Amino acid sequence: MRETFLPFGAPLIEQAEIDEVVTSLKSGWLGTGPKVHKFEEMFKEYKGVKYAMALNSCTAALHLSMLAIGIKPGNEVILPSMTFASTANAVIHAGGKPILVDCEKDTMNMDPEDIERQITPKTKAIIPVYFAGRPCNMDRIVDIANKHNLKIVEDAAHAIEAEYNGKKTGTFGDIGCFSFYVTKNIITGEGGMAITNVEEYANKIKRLSFHGIRKDKLHSSFDKKYKHYQVIDRGFKLTMMDIQAAIGIHQLPRVEKYWERRKEIWERYNEAFKDLPVFIPAPIPNGVKHSYHLYTLLLDIDKLNITRDEFLYEMAKRNIGVGVHYIALHLQPYYQQKYGYKQGDFPNADWISDRTVSIPLSAKLTDNDVQDVINTVREIIALYRR
Repeated sequence: MRETFLPFGAPLIEQAEIDEVVTSLKSGWLGTGPKVHKFEEMFKEYKGVKYAMALNSCTAALHLSMLAIGIKPGNEVILPSMTFASTANAVIHAGGKPILVDCEKDTMNMDPEDIERQITPKTKAIIPVYFAGRPCNMDRIVDIANKHNLKIVEDAAHAIEAEYNGKKTGTFGDIGCFSFYVTKNIITGEGGMAITNVEEYANKIKRLSFHGIRKDKLHSSFDKKYKHYQVIDRGFKLTMMDIQAAIGIHQLPRVEKYWERRKEIWERYNEAFKDLPVFIPAPIPNGVKHSYHLYTLLLDIDKLNITRDEFLYEMAKRNIGVGVHYIALHLQPYYQQKYGYKQGDFPNADWISDRTVSIPLSAKLTDNDVQDVINTVREIIALYRR
């Protein structure tokens, strides 16, 4: 057993971002400023889009995206049950109603056929979620959206690097949303980004993120003359700080380097677990670039004398951090009480929710760390195999 605990999602922080944060602290510019602008410009170039708006979370990006595309009370937005609460909550906070759909059993991404079954005259948008960094079937989802005149807001929190048929995630629909949370592929501690090619959406997100103030009336410490501000919308305070962007501007240039390391670990896990009573991630088809954000094992509990939760306990007891992505939204008390969802509504999401375990996957992991994870998984499976 490891002597020290291995965190599930520890980020790789290098000296350059430490120095950049210190520089920000010494400069006295801690809030939204030039480094946020620089990070936005870098991300805009990386994704090949016209507009990028740095925010304090991907949740904020999703929420403001819903407002930007005009979601209002009475509108419905389709999203997968196999996602985190923030995807649905962004719809709710905009006044809309989240309509859940099942996922594909192998990819864990939303099932396009179930999307079509759930469309009503109230449906206004679809939120594809790129589970674990795997792109959804965007050809089919875009076709459905076009057929029914629906907006698309991409939840690409797991999928900064991902591509589908040569096109980058976040660029298929109207707005793309990304996360830089501490467990993500590149990090700013907390933070997110919304990207778009639509000027109207960009302006609204930027305005709503800072109290609804008109951008051209926003005073800056760079200005030689004071400008009075004008509040023209009911806004929020959801901006990123320069301290966060100071990390991001050094993380982003390493995004492909970190991706390569996670890919190596992913392939090592696949090889190590292929003979066990588990379901390893589905193969990656041609034309798809996976972000390798989460490595999820699905336990074949019919061949084990252990439940998923007992497996989590055994891993943690042996100093290996683990996660669950996810217990589906329709199984969560709030959505059951508010919208009447129940177990059995989405069979594939039910099945995954009972079996899924996420094990450490980070560019920070050493080869010895990876071997510790492999050894621990194999040891527990050997102890409880039928």
